[in-house]
This record gives sequence, structure tokens and C-alpha cells, in this order.
Amino acid sequence: MIPAELRYTKDHEWARLEADGTVTIGITHHAQDALGDIVYAEPPKVGATLTAGGRFGVVESVKSVSDLFAPCGGTVVAVNTDLQPGPKQRAEIINQDPYGAGWICRVQPSDPGEVAGLLSAEAYAALLAAEAH
Repeated sequence: MIPAELRYTKDHEWARLEADGTVTIGITHHAQDALGDIVYAEPPKVGATLTAGGRFGVVESVKSVSDLFAPCGGTVVAVNTDLQPGPKQRAEIINQDPYGAGWICRVQPSDPGEVAGLLSAEAYAALLAAEAH
């Protein structure tokens, strides 16, 4: 399950260029499946500046803790409120719907061309096939 309209990183994050020019970011089905049941997520704060390839958050599962790496640089303009730390956090939504309701943050990119330079769905599928061997 690799949506064709998204772009991907080698670190298993996805990016979707929105109509308003922002970029929505999340982790792939492969990543959430490898992590297992996600119990905690730490998205960046609105207003934070991301650097392409730089660490911007954390997801924690029953198996491990994994850093999140930004597919593009820019300023965080929104975060998924379901993932904000606190008693009502619903991190498991990433397992349930990684490409929809489980998105992590939305960024105003500093260079929209960075998204175009990410892996296509076909290239990401090839990466997964190579990792399996």
C-alpha cells in the first residue's frame, strides 16, 4: 500500500504537497508496521523550523523509539492535535491510518522543489524490495 500521489524518504516518511502550497508529513505504512503498536508520538511545535533530513520528532512503540526526519525544510504551520502529548493523545491513529488521520505535521516549505526531489511511489517500492533482501 504505497499511495502514488505521495513522495517518500529513505527514512520512511511521506510528504504530500497540498493545494495551498503546504506539505503534509507522516510516516509510511511500512514504518508503522515495522514499529508495531505506536503508543506515543511527539510532533514538532507550530512555528518550529525544520531542516530537510533533520530530526523533527519521535514516535514510540511497544518495540522501540524512532526519530522522525523531515522530508523537506520549512516552518511548521500545523500539527495533528490527536498526536500532541497529554492525556488525550491518540498515537495509535498512526497505525490505523498512516496516510490519512495519522498525519504528523504540515509545513510551509522553504523550497517547494525539495518535495519533487523525494522518492516516487515506484522508487519507494523498489527501496522496500531492496531492504527485504
